[in-house]
Amino acid sequence: MVFLEIENIHHTYFSPKTATTALENITLSIEEGEYISFLGPSGCGKTTLLSIIAGLLKPTAGTIKIDGIDVKEQKSMIGYMLQQDYLFPWKTIEENILLGLKIMNKYTEENRKNTFELLKEMNLGNVEKQYPRELSGGMRQRVALVRTLSTNPKILLLDEPFSALDYQTKLKLEDLVFQILKEYNKTALLVTHDIGEAIAMSDRIFLLKANPGEIAQTFLVPEELTSITPFAARQHPKYSELFQKIWEELNSLESKQT
Repeated sequence: MVFLEIENIHHTYFSPKTATTALENITLSIEEGEYISFLGPSGCGKTTLLSIIAGLLKPTAGTIKIDGIDVKEQKSMIGYMLQQDYLFPWKTIEENILLGLKIMNKYTEENRKNTFELLKEMNLGNVEKQYPRELSGGMRQRVALVRTLSTNPKILLLDEPFSALDYQTKLKLEDLVFQILKEYNKTALLVTHDIGEAIAMSDRIFLLKANPGEIAQTFLVPEELTSITPFAARQHPKYSELFQKIWEELNSLESKQT
């Protein structure tokens, strides 16, 4: 059964003198529990699409539905995680991770308990009284993920959440996030410039072209890769095969722009 329906999305940015079409003819369906990645050259509209799915930006045309209901009625079902953690520096980690529950009127003793259990699963069980400045970048991103998941969103939108981290931390966090999302059967949409990250973490990869942003090609990640952790997937022979295919297609798209 289709969980997320994106149908005929168009979006144009207007200024007093120009009109720039960022997205055109974006139509796709996503099943519950799928992990999807959007890849493409700069200017292909990946972040614009994520903002539209989140209900933060109204498309010029087209519809987005979650469980058959328009996304504007389902905003509380969406969690959004960005490159920056956006933790409040004057609040403790405990205050930060419970903030979403309080804002959305979902604060209960059971939800509080579940949030702290999730913090422990992220190997952060002893930091609740600390402040963001006392944690490393990777730890802050894990805290941000806990805050996002605390409200039990149906869909998690990830806009390059690992790109600001050092490579070793990035690889470790990829595995942790992958395992948590599989455990909780979350649907995730990732925007990334990293081909390897998309292959290692996704079930399907949508490659977008730019000017305007359209889906150029869809890649199905082999089960041999989706059934293992991202770190293990990077060592598998099929990873290199798929990487080469996507690399060649991306190069072809970029050469057509120049």
